[in-house]
Amino acid sequence: MRRSRFYNLVRKEFAHVFRDRKTLLILFGMPVVQIIIFGFALTNEVRDASVLIVDHARDEVSRAIVEKMRASEYFDVEEVAALRDDEVRRAFQSGRARLAVVFPPRLGTDLQHFGNGSVQIIADASDPNSAQTLTSYFTQLLIDYQRHLSGGTLVKGIRTEVKMLYNPRLEGAHNFVPGVMALVLMIVCVLMTSVSIVREKQTGTMEVLLVSPTRPELVILSKAVPYLLLSIVNILSILLLSVFVLNLPIAGNAGLLLMVSIVFIITSLSLGLLISVKAETQEAAMLVALLGMFLPTLLFSGFMFPIENMPLALQYFSNVVPAKWYYLAVQDIMLKGSGFRSIWQEVLILSVMTLLFLVVSLKNFRTRLA
Repeated sequence: MRRSRFYNLVRKEFAHVFRDRKTLLILFGMPVVQIIIFGFALTNEVRDASVLIVDHARDEVSRAIVEKMRASEYFDVEEVAALRDDEVRRAFQSGRARLAVVFPPRLGTDLQHFGNGSVQIIADASDPNSAQTLTSYFTQLLIDYQRHLSGGTLVKGIRTEVKMLYNPRLEGAHNFVPGVMALVLMIVCVLMTSVSIVREKQTGTMEVLLVSPTRPELVILSKAVPYLLLSIVNILSILLLSVFVLNLPIAGNAGLLLMVSIVFIITSLSLGLLISVKAETQEAAMLVALLGMFLPTLLFSGFMFPIENMPLALQYFSNVVPAKWYYLAVQDIMLKGSGFRSIWQEVLILSVMTLLFLVVSLKNFRTRLA
């Protein structure tokens, strides 16, 4: 009898589970999504990195090394006739290249007669991990080539002269400060505003606001203004700590950096308002804000893992993550000293996202509450 009752209780519980689509999604959908994301996205390897080649030698040695680079899955080679320092910086700022390799004249002759030679490597060290990885890939390629020349024994000596732009000491703060700025602003702004409207609905004060002469648009915007001002204080404190505590100088215009940060804050607040309008409870809004924003910001902003190494579908998905565009813009301004001409696309994308979030929020607010 007891077994029969227990069996019936278990059957009832199974019935509840299979009737609840949200529970089924969590049970079976979440593991699949996590395996795909963590299996394909979480990698520190760098593949198909754009490399500029300046071959002053144009001999058998330099051509053989370039061909090995072309055959490698790690490099996407573009040969140029010459490359000045300012051209290297422009190529790095525009994202055209992440590495430059310069073969000096008489490389093959020096290697044949003196047993040594040198190759210059210039890396974009705004991301120190990727710069070190790419430099290591090229150095290993040189070692393999020299072993091939020597019949398996490393006799010939091609030295590498490495120059790291933007971050010569490869300090980690240069990479994680822009990422932390994007992560903190996204989570704080979205989380705070995501509960603002739904809290009014749960406490019953929203009806009072709606019967007042205030227009619905102003009701929504009034929820965002306090968090906008507080977030500006947040970003100023982060920048002050970065400069005076972490010794991370701002290479570009501080006013431009603040302007881009304000645009991103407004984008995040707009997304938080959209979540607040759609959510039924404060708990649901907070859950969406935390889980729905934290992981995409961490994984798909380029802060932790190179986006170009991810599958094509995940690369496309990263384009809808606002933190990606803010992170790219902050890196360009803080580390590379870029101006508005280099970041206008990021600013435009964030502005379009903001407009879209606000329009959808206003439309849903009127439909559900007005």
